[in-house]
Amino acid sequence: FLLAGTIAGKTWKIECGPPSRDFIRGEELRARAELDLDEDAAVLVFNRPLKEALEKRAYQIYTDMLQTSVDPYLPEEMRWLAMYQEVGWDSLSSGFWGRYSVLAARRDDAMAWLEPALSSLLLHWPEPAPQATTPFMLMLLRGKVYLRMEYAPPDLPTLQHAIAIFTRACRSALTGLRPGNSKPSSHV
Repeated sequence: FLLAGTIAGKTWKIECGPPSRDFIRGEELRARAELDLDEDAAVLVFNRPLKEALEKRAYQIYTDMLQTSVDPYLPEEMRWLAMYQEVGWDSLSSGFWGRYSVLAARRDDAMAWLEPALSSLLLHWPEPAPQATTPFMLMLLRGKVYLRMEYAPPDLPTLQHAIAIFTRACRSALTGLRPGNSKPSSHV
Protein backbone atom coordinates (compact mmCIF):
# COMPACT_ATOMS: atom_id res chain seq x y z
CA PHE A 1 0.00 0.00 0.00
CA LEU A 2 0.93 3.64 -0.38
CA LEU A 3 -0.41 6.53 1.69
CA ALA A 4 0.36 10.19 1.07
CA GLY A 5 -0.32 13.47 2.81
CA THR A 6 1.03 16.93 3.50
CA ILE A 7 2.48 18.76 6.49
CA ALA A 8 2.86 22.53 6.27
CA GLY A 9 2.44 22.28 2.51
CA LYS A 10 5.21 19.66 2.21
CA THR A 11 4.34 16.24 0.81
CA TRP A 12 5.03 12.95 2.51
CA LYS A 13 4.41 9.34 1.64
CA ILE A 14 4.48 6.07 3.50
CA GLU A 15 4.46 2.69 1.83
CA CYS A 16 4.66 -0.95 2.72
CA GLY A 17 6.40 -3.50 0.55
CA PRO A 18 9.25 -5.95 0.19
CA PRO A 19 12.29 -4.97 2.26
CA SER A 20 15.05 -2.93 0.68
CA ARG A 21 17.49 -3.80 3.50
CA ASP A 22 18.69 -7.31 4.28
CA PHE A 23 18.28 -6.82 8.03
CA ILE A 24 14.50 -6.41 7.62
CA ARG A 25 12.43 -9.60 7.46
CA GLY A 26 8.92 -9.68 6.06
CA GLU A 27 7.38 -6.39 4.99
CA GLU A 28 9.10 -3.01 5.33
CA LEU A 29 7.33 0.20 6.22
CA ARG A 30 9.09 3.14 4.52
CA ALA A 31 8.25 6.82 4.75
CA ARG A 32 9.76 9.99 3.32
CA ALA A 33 8.96 13.68 3.49
CA GLU A 34 10.81 16.31 1.47
CA LEU A 35 10.93 19.23 3.89
CA ASP A 36 13.60 21.49 2.34
CA LEU A 37 15.59 21.57 5.57
CA ASP A 38 19.29 22.29 6.02
CA GLU A 39 21.00 19.49 4.07
CA ASP A 40 23.90 19.45 6.54
CA ALA A 41 21.58 18.34 9.35
CA ALA A 42 22.00 14.60 9.87
CA VAL A 43 20.34 12.77 12.75
CA LEU A 44 19.74 9.03 12.87
CA VAL A 45 17.68 7.22 15.48
CA PHE A 46 18.20 3.44 15.48
CA ASN A 47 16.77 0.94 17.87
CA ARG A 48 19.83 -0.09 19.89
CA PRO A 49 19.83 -3.81 18.90
CA LEU A 50 19.88 -2.85 15.19
CA LYS A 51 22.77 -0.44 15.73
CA GLU A 52 24.72 -3.10 17.62
CA ALA A 53 24.05 -5.72 14.92
CA LEU A 54 25.20 -3.33 12.18
CA GLU A 55 28.33 -2.43 14.17
CA LYS A 56 29.14 -6.11 14.64
CA ARG A 57 28.62 -6.80 10.94
CA ALA A 58 30.77 -3.82 9.94
CA TYR A 59 33.54 -4.93 12.28
CA GLN A 60 33.48 -8.45 10.82
CA ILE A 61 33.65 -7.11 7.28
CA TYR A 62 36.50 -4.71 7.99
CA THR A 63 38.56 -7.24 9.94
CA ASP A 64 38.02 -10.25 7.68
CA MET A 65 41.55 -10.97 6.47
CA LEU A 66 40.26 -13.02 3.52
CA GLN A 67 38.10 -10.25 2.10
CA THR A 68 39.85 -8.04 -0.43
CA SER A 69 37.10 -5.50 -1.07
CA VAL A 70 34.06 -4.07 0.66
CA ASP A 71 30.69 -5.24 -0.63
CA PRO A 72 29.20 -2.37 -2.70
CA TYR A 73 25.70 -3.46 -1.64
CA LEU A 74 26.22 -2.85 2.07
CA PRO A 75 23.41 -0.79 3.52
CA GLU A 76 24.02 2.93 3.78
CA GLU A 77 23.34 2.66 7.51
CA MET A 78 26.68 0.90 8.02
CA ARG A 79 28.54 3.93 6.65
CA TRP A 80 26.67 6.20 9.05
CA LEU A 81 28.18 4.31 11.97
CA ALA A 82 31.60 5.54 10.86
CA MET A 83 30.50 9.01 9.74
CA TYR A 84 28.41 10.20 12.71
CA GLN A 85 29.05 10.06 16.40
CA GLU A 86 26.60 8.81 18.99
CA VAL A 87 25.14 11.66 21.03
CA GLY A 88 23.07 11.84 24.18
CA TRP A 89 21.70 14.29 26.74
CA ASP A 90 20.00 14.19 30.12
CA SER A 91 16.53 15.48 29.23
CA LEU A 92 15.55 12.16 27.59
CA SER A 93 14.80 9.23 29.88
CA SER A 94 17.08 6.28 30.54
CA GLY A 95 14.31 4.16 28.97
CA PHE A 96 14.74 6.05 25.72
CA TRP A 97 18.53 5.58 25.76
CA GLY A 98 18.07 1.90 26.62
CA ARG A 99 15.93 1.36 23.52
CA TYR A 100 17.43 3.83 21.02
CA SER A 101 20.77 5.14 19.86
CA VAL A 102 21.09 8.60 18.28
CA LEU A 103 23.85 9.43 15.80
CA ALA A 104 24.29 13.00 14.57
CA ALA A 105 26.54 15.31 12.64
CA ARG A 106 25.63 18.05 15.16
CA ARG A 107 24.29 17.29 18.65
CA ASP A 108 22.23 20.52 18.64
CA ASP A 109 20.24 19.30 15.62
CA ALA A 110 19.44 16.02 17.42
CA MET A 111 18.35 17.87 20.56
CA ALA A 112 16.13 20.23 18.56
CA TRP A 113 14.52 17.40 16.59
CA LEU A 114 13.94 14.85 19.35
CA GLU A 115 11.68 17.05 21.41
CA PRO A 116 9.57 15.54 24.25
CA ALA A 117 6.46 14.69 22.17
CA LEU A 118 8.50 12.82 19.55
CA SER A 119 10.63 10.95 22.09
CA SER A 120 7.48 9.96 23.98
CA LEU A 121 5.91 8.53 20.81
CA LEU A 122 9.08 6.55 20.15
CA LEU A 123 8.87 4.99 23.60
CA HIS A 124 5.15 4.29 23.87
CA TRP A 125 4.01 1.92 21.13
CA PRO A 126 0.45 0.54 21.38
CA GLU A 127 -0.19 -3.17 21.78
CA PRO A 128 0.70 -5.32 20.03
CA ALA A 129 3.90 -3.26 20.20
CA PRO A 130 6.93 -4.00 18.04
CA GLN A 131 9.68 -5.64 20.08
CA ALA A 132 12.67 -3.52 21.09
CA THR A 133 14.67 -5.75 18.72
CA THR A 134 12.44 -5.03 15.69
CA PRO A 135 14.54 -3.07 13.16
CA PHE A 136 13.55 0.60 13.29
CA MET A 137 15.18 3.81 12.00
CA LEU A 138 14.05 7.42 11.99
CA MET A 139 16.34 9.68 10.00
CA LEU A 140 16.82 13.32 9.18
CA LEU A 141 19.09 13.45 6.12
CA ARG A 142 19.51 15.52 2.96
CA GLY A 143 16.76 17.94 4.03
CA LYS A 144 14.24 15.11 4.40
CA VAL A 145 12.76 12.94 7.14
CA TYR A 146 12.71 9.16 6.64
CA LEU A 147 11.32 6.22 8.57
CA ARG A 148 12.15 2.55 7.96
CA MET A 149 10.96 -0.35 10.02
CA GLU A 150 10.18 -4.02 9.89
CA TYR A 151 6.42 -4.41 9.67
CA ALA A 152 5.77 -8.05 10.40
CA PRO A 153 3.28 -9.13 11.32
CA PRO A 154 1.32 -6.15 10.00
CA ASP A 155 -1.30 -4.66 12.31
CA LEU A 156 -3.30 -1.44 12.28
CA PRO A 157 -2.17 -0.05 15.70
CA THR A 158 1.50 -0.32 14.68
CA LEU A 159 0.80 1.33 11.32
CA GLN A 160 -1.15 4.17 12.94
CA HIS A 161 1.57 4.74 15.53
CA ALA A 162 4.36 4.65 12.93
CA ILE A 163 2.47 7.32 10.96
CA ALA A 164 2.07 9.38 14.17
CA ILE A 165 5.82 9.11 14.85
CA PHE A 166 6.67 10.04 11.29
CA THR A 167 4.34 13.04 11.06
CA ARG A 168 5.47 14.26 14.51
CA ALA A 169 9.10 13.91 13.35
CA CYS A 170 8.25 16.05 10.32
CA ARG A 171 6.54 18.73 12.41
CA SER A 172 9.42 18.75 14.88
CA ALA A 173 11.97 19.10 12.09
CA LEU A 174 10.05 21.96 10.50
CA THR A 175 9.79 23.88 13.78
CA GLY A 176 13.16 23.03 15.33
CA LEU A 177 15.64 23.04 12.44
CA ARG A 178 16.92 25.52 9.90
CA PRO A 179 15.43 25.58 6.40
CA GLY A 180 17.75 24.81 3.53
CA ASN A 181 17.90 24.34 -0.21
CA SER A 182 16.96 20.74 -0.80
CA LYS A 183 17.74 19.05 -4.10
CA PRO A 184 15.33 16.49 -5.56
CA SER A 185 16.22 12.94 -4.61
CA SER A 186 14.83 9.51 -5.38
CA HIS A 187 15.93 7.94 -2.06
CA VAL A 188 13.36 6.40 0.25
